[in-house]
Amino acid sequence: MTKETLRELYVEELKDIFSAENQLTKALPKMAKAASSEELREGFEDHLEQTKVHVERLEQVFEMLEESPGGKKCLGMEGLIKEGAEVIGEDFEDDVKDSALIAAAQRVEHYEIAAYGTVAAYADVLGETEQASLLRETLQEEKDTDEKLTELASEINASTEEGEGEEIETEELDAEAGTTTQPRKTKRGRAA
Repeated sequence: MTKETLRELYVEELKDIFSAENQLTKALPKMAKAASSEELREGFEDHLEQTKVHVERLEQVFEMLEESPGGKKCLGMEGLIKEGAEVIGEDFEDDVKDSALIAAAQRVEHYEIAAYGTVAAYADVLGETEQASLLRETLQEEKDTDEKLTELASEINASTEEGEGEEIETEELDAEAGTTTQPRKTKRGRAA
């Protein structure tokens, strides 16, 4: 069946986002479990609860439209989640893995920001003011989450860089002293 109207496109895009959010509710607990930073873990757990609210808002929009939310799988989110699963499976040092998890999460956030911005604009054009308001509320929350991830990434990336600097300094000191030692593991698992 050919989609001929903006309303039909709007409903299809909403179904795609609904699928994306539901996939995300299954992925976020795995990301939280993989995080070594307590702040990052809590951030993923908080975003899981927020994502459940996003699903509820979308269900409200579908009720207003008298449409069913099912019937479509978001392939974009499926791919982003697969990339996140690859990060979880990698053998990174704790801070490095946290940095990689944040990067994966931000790709998801940017995807959602684009999707919610689009459907909110469609709702405006279609005169669906209440729906547009609900969608913009979620859009703002996605932007806020992205900002929090950026701030957390700055902290974690800086601590990762400091750890790498410590390793270089130890190796340089050993070289200056004329000794040869194998890197040893510190309490956090980094070579020193």
